[in-house]
Amino acid sequence: MPIRHATLADLEPLSELLDAYRRFYRQEPDLEDARRFLQARLERGDSHILVHAGSAGELQGFVQLYPLLSTVRLAPLWLLNDLFVSPAARRGGVGRALMQAARELAESHGVGHLKLATEIENHAAQALYESLGWQRDTTFYHYGLLFDTTAGQG
Repeated sequence: MPIRHATLADLEPLSELLDAYRRFYRQEPDLEDARRFLQARLERGDSHILVHAGSAGELQGFVQLYPLLSTVRLAPLWLLNDLFVSPAARRGGVGRALMQAARELAESHGVGHLKLATEIENHAAQALYESLGWQRDTTFYHYGLLFDTTAGQG
């Protein structure tokens, strides 16, 4: 399947996918902010974004990874923060191909540890991850802290 790194030329269709991904997670639609966010990622190179293009060149899905470090492992790890496949392209192997490409990219950068989180009720995603060898963390609890800020919008 045709998977490649996203470029600024992909900004508009990729923004539409990101906006749909955010709506999936019950966020208000905001195509312009999605575009600004992705443009910043692509210009700064602070994430790895892989896209899947259909036979006509249309973007059907994306995966986004953020580099991190593990102090415990004394090694790099990447957070697979986003995976989204357009509804029209689901059940065609796009998500699986993007997940495999993410692993291959991490391996090519010497990263041997990927992490992700998904909603408890997202059983379709969980089935995909587990079919690819991902294991649910039963050792650690993960916490989050949300607070208002205008920093990091870009």
